Amino acid sequence: MKAAVIVFPGSNCDRDLAVALERAGADVTMVWHKDTELPGGMDLIGVPGGFSFGDYLRCGAIAANSPICRSVISHAEKGGYVLGVCNGFQVLTETGLLPGVLLRNSGLKYICKPVSLTVKTADSAFTQGYAAGSHITIPIAHHDGNYFADEATLDRLEGEDRVAFTYDDNPNGSARDIAGILSENRRVLGMMPHPERMAEPTHGGTDGAAMFTSLVGQLADA
Repeated sequence: MKAAVIVFPGSNCDRDLAVALERAGADVTMVWHKDTELPGGMDLIGVPGGFSFGDYLRCGAIAANSPICRSVISHAEKGGYVLGVCNGFQVLTETGLLPGVLLRNSGLKYICKPVSLTVKTADSAFTQGYAAGSHITIPIAHHDGNYFADEATLDRLEGEDRVAFTYDDNPNGSARDIAGILSENRRVLGMMPHPERMAEPTHGGTDGAAMFTSLVGQLADA
């Protein structure tokens, strides 16, 4: 399975994401934001966490207009898989690949700590390694992780089983405790918590590893 991890100025979790994918068996290529085309044959595109372009304007807004993002959008529109973590989730909402927006945390402070999540659906390549309803611990590290969408969009996400994860003790004010959502075709996932930071024993836990092993396994079989 081939994956590309996009690197923006200010990305700081690009290597973490690449290592997690590699440990799961993926062949990973790092792609600079000024490139105009993705390498051929990519199965998965990873948009990592960090502070792309210093979070100026709006978090993810400048990165979403980088040359490579046109290729990322095309990849997704053709049915390719995309994973956006933290700042990557913000980028995906700014590109329009996922609905809603990430606002300033309700407490107006940066939060960095492990949090408990509920896996809301196992019906995706990203979450099939978990049991729906199970609880996992994954770290968060964000200042703008407060997910917001209008009531109709929230109803649609829940009604279509597209809420991937919810917070058990909402740390940032996200609407309906949402921590991660899926696209309509279930091939794009955006989530604020960092599974790549809980993917091997030296991290203090491995609850994030199942995402990468199941994802790589399914795409390799495909």
